[in-house]
Amino acid sequence: MRRSKTLAKLRAGKPIRMCVLGHCIPAFVKHAAQSGFACIWFDLEHRMISPREVQVMLANFHLADIDCMLRPPTLEKTGLYRYLEEGATGLMIPHVSTADKARRLVDAVKFPPLGDRGLDGAGLDGDYYLHESEHYVQTANDETFLVVQIETIEAVENVDAIASVEGVDGLFIGPADLGMRIRHAPTTPWTLETAFQEVAQAAAKHGKAWGAPAATTASVADLFSQGAQLIAFGSDFGAMMAMFKESSKTFNAVYP
Repeated sequence: MRRSKTLAKLRAGKPIRMCVLGHCIPAFVKHAAQSGFACIWFDLEHRMISPREVQVMLANFHLADIDCMLRPPTLEKTGLYRYLEEGATGLMIPHVSTADKARRLVDAVKFPPLGDRGLDGAGLDGDYYLHESEHYVQTANDETFLVVQIETIEAVENVDAIASVEGVDGLFIGPADLGMRIRHAPTTPWTLETAFQEVAQAAAKHGKAWGAPAATTASVADLFSQGAQLIAFGSDFGAMMAMFKESSKTFNAVYP
């Protein structure tokens, strides 16, 4: 059974080199792995990809030996752990604002004694039934991870309790969602800066990783200086936009 590169780095106190993918592009997975990335955030919350395409992509993650942190479009229990059965290394769940919701997620994606995930073993994660159930269950619990997103004012206020939940491995700030909510709540005492500090303190207190997406080299460095380990930088969409801008500049220079 495959071991998680993300968890190995987190356990060693090291940051994760992670990028973002929102389309069915097997070549992206291979190139990310070859470039030294440990993990790809595979986004299904805001991108429409068919179940069969997801299955194909997860097989490519295993072939390239790179972690997939999948953000699912559902909170349905069997739907969540089927992504793990198909080969996702971890799940990142959006809009987790309470410790109770975090506990329900652990219940869905972890086997006993941590949770109440259903047992099969015939998926890619169990090498298609090549392992004894006890080995499969223990390895699945040890080598898959759960990251919850802090994207609301309520989540920031509850972040200490959320971080204390056993089975939650990381906290990931959604600055766009959180920033929008802060701007539309003029009486809140929170700013994005103080919210980041609150999440970092809760993560440190409970021994959990935390992070956020970064848009620039400077923001990668800033997050790292604050102790973030889960830093996402670079995406298929961003690469496409950059290519078109550069190509257009070339054409404008030759024949404007």
